[in-house]
Amino acid sequence: MAKGLIRPRPVSSKKTDIKKKSALKGSAAVKGRALYKRVLLKLSGEVLMGEGSYGIDPTTVVYMASEIKKVADSGIQVAVVIGGGNIFRGVAGSVKGMERASADYMGMLATVINALALQNALENMSVQTRVQSAIEMNALAEPYIRRRAMRHFEKGRVVIFAAGTGNPYFTTDTAAALRAMEIGAQVILKGTKVDGVYTADPEKDSSAKKYENISYIDVLKKNLKVMDSTAITLCMDNNLPIVVFNIKKTNNIINIINGKKIGTLVFTTKAAQR
Repeated sequence: MAKGLIRPRPVSSKKTDIKKKSALKGSAAVKGRALYKRVLLKLSGEVLMGEGSYGIDPTTVVYMASEIKKVADSGIQVAVVIGGGNIFRGVAGSVKGMERASADYMGMLATVINALALQNALENMSVQTRVQSAIEMNALAEPYIRRRAMRHFEKGRVVIFAAGTGNPYFTTDTAAALRAMEIGAQVILKGTKVDGVYTADPEKDSSAKKYENISYIDVLKKNLKVMDSTAITLCMDNNLPIVVFNIKKTNNIINIINGKKIGTLVFTTKAAQR
C-alpha cells in the first residue's frame, strides 16, 4: 500500500445487527408468540355507527382502522368482512314489503360503502389495503378472486371482502365463514358490542351469564345469537373456531391473537378449548 494511504477499516455488523433487532422487536416478537398467522375479522355494520343511530361515524372508523393496523404491523395476515346494517339491512326491507332478493342486493351495496370507508382510513395510516367485491364494480374495487387475495396476504396487505357472498338470502356472517374457509384463516374474530356470548342479552337481562367456551352444537341448540345458523354450521363442519369479543375495547384484537383469554371461544371439539 502506498505511503500515507490508510486502509479502510471493515464496518462491524454488530451495531447494524443491534439496530435491526431493535427495529424488529415490536413486529417479530409479536408474530413469534401469536396463536394465529392469518385471521378473518367480522364486523357488523352497526359497529361503524359509533354512538349514532345511522350511517358511518368517521371517528369510529379511524379507531377500527387503528386496531387492525396493530395486527397488520405485527406481521399477521388480516382479512375483514363488514356488514351493512348501519346503512341498509335486506331482511328489514323485505319485512316492509320489498322483494327479498332486491333488498339483499341493496344490503350488499351497503357493505361496499363500509368497506371503502375502512379502506380509506387504513390507507391514511399507511396500511396497504385492497377491497374485493363479490359483485363486480371495477371502478371501486377488485372482483373477488381467491388466488389474488392470497397474493395480497403474501405482500402484507389487508384484504376487505365486500358485498357478502354476492347472492341474496345469505348474510355477511355466512360470507365471513365462507371467505375464512377459502383463504385458510385459522380463526374468525367476531367483533361485537358485548364481551362474549351470554345466556341472554346482557343489555336486557342483568342475570345473563357469560360463556368462556361453548360448542357449535350448544349455540345451535340454545339458539344463541352468535352468527346465523348457516354460518355456524359451515364453521362446525370445517372445524373453524370463532372468538366473540368486544370490539370497542382497545387492543382486544391483538391480545386475542397473542393468546389472551378474551371474549368467548366457540369451538367444535373439546381439543379447541382454551
